[in-house]
Amino acid sequence: MKEVLLVLTNRWADWEASFAVSVINSVPMYKVKTIAIDNLPKVSIGGIRAEIDYSIKEYQQLDNLAMIILPGGYSWKEDQHEEIANFVQKVSASHIPVAAICGATIFLGKWGFLNSVNHTGDDLDLFQKEKGYNGQDYYVSAQVVVDKGFITANETASVEFAYEIFKILKVDEAQEIEIWYDNFSNGTAR
Repeated sequence: MKEVLLVLTNRWADWEASFAVSVINSVPMYKVKTIAIDNLPKVSIGGIRAEIDYSIKEYQQLDNLAMIILPGGYSWKEDQHEEIANFVQKVSASHIPVAAICGATIFLGKWGFLNSVNHTGDDLDLFQKEKGYNGQDYYVSAQVVVDKGFITANETASVEFAYEIFKILKVDEAQEIEIWYDNFSNGTAR
């Protein structure tokens, strides 16, 4: 069983990765675990208190890691999160997919991860305010973009974000993933 790590900070956006996490955790080949800079519980914007399974310092072996998911949240803009940036560097250098949505995309941009990767986020202006960002030629105004091992999504794209994660992880047959996407994009009452 491979692990998918949900990277949490204080005031993380609990709804942004919820579609992805619930489905990934329901298939037998994956287990979702939480990781943060320390082992202290993290409280989401919605007040959900999440226990932390691993601190970044103790997670050294990447052999069992399938993907990391970075949900948005307020602290991405407020804090540097150098330990998380170093972890993302280690993960991406190992060719393990990195999925980020909303404010987490800005975090990736400020640390230079998106400077040569097609990507999206909430707005190009937000990226351009970050000193380490030089990826404006790679910015795409879209709900979600997948390129070179990175999945990036804007704050309104949690369904599209999950859909792209499911395809990369192959959580089900392609046809079943398409049915899931159609149901959550268009509803079942038609």
